[in-house]
Amino acid sequence: QRKLVESGGGLVQPGGTLTLSCTASGFAVRTNPITWYRQVPGKEREPVAQINASGERREYKSSVMGRFAISKDNAKNPVFLQMNNLQPEDTGTYWCYAVRYECWGQGTQVTVSS
Repeated sequence: QRKLVESGGGLVQPGGTLTLSCTASGFAVRTNPITWYRQVPGKEREPVAQINASGERREYKSSVMGRFAISKDNAKNPVFLQMNNLQPEDTGTYWCYAVRYECWGQGTQVTVSS
């Protein structure tokens, strides 16, 4: 059974940093592109960062570019989303997604508040 599990969410003050992890089971992240999505209150779920299978190409939503960094070590499992200089508008639920298998994780909550 293919599964994704996110972790690393929590409460952080504005300007703070969180690193989310996405761990796959039943398939290998090294052969799959992975996308991080988020849904902020009152809005639809949207992609924020994507990494291709090899890990050489990354794409970001414009509002997070320069603050968020997606990465993976193809020798290991997790895909990471490092989020720097977090702002209240980054508050929401974050999911990772493997498009090849249409596989979603359960999500992890990120709250940015003073």
